[in-house]
Amino acid sequence: MRERTLFYGSAVKWTVHGERSLYESPWVALHLADVEVPGGERFDHHVIRSTRPAVGLVVEVDGSFLLLWRHRFITDAWGWEIPCGGVERGESLADAARRETIEETGWVPGAVTPLLGFDAMNGICDQRIEVFHASSATKGGPPTDSAESSRIDWVSREQAYAALRQGDIRDGTTATALLACHVLRP
Repeated sequence: MRERTLFYGSAVKWTVHGERSLYESPWVALHLADVEVPGGERFDHHVIRSTRPAVGLVVEVDGSFLLLWRHRFITDAWGWEIPCGGVERGESLADAARRETIEETGWVPGAVTPLLGFDAMNGICDQRIEVFHASSATKGGPPTDSAESSRIDWVSREQAYAALRQGDIRDGTTATALLACHVLRP
């Protein structure tokens, strides 16, 4: 029989005594927070503050996903990714997901519906990622941002899930989004 985890005592919530900026740009800010954990230990903790939310769009048509094959210089790795990017000032999340898809792939998604939202690295970063789903798309032309990927392709569900297992999908947003499709949209 499994042992059950029980809640003992009060909630564990860290105390923030202050925070200061170390670096800021239009895309990201690095802060240093003065925090104290329950029990009294106090220390500095680096925090990445996002200047805007991010969106991703899973375009899934006839059992295939619209994916980009791209290189990420930070990890020096290649992998499949869904269209993803930042939200412009005054833009809705759904409109940003559509715009990013058109810019990065040239495909124009049909109706866009929310799939899930998550905090990818909530131990160090406050960026919220909202993922949407579209079940139709039409070819609108070439991508307007040619620096985004080396290849754009429709990848079957089976191939995408195999790519997850093989490590050809390394991006957390893409992995989370495709697994959410598997679970939430069987």
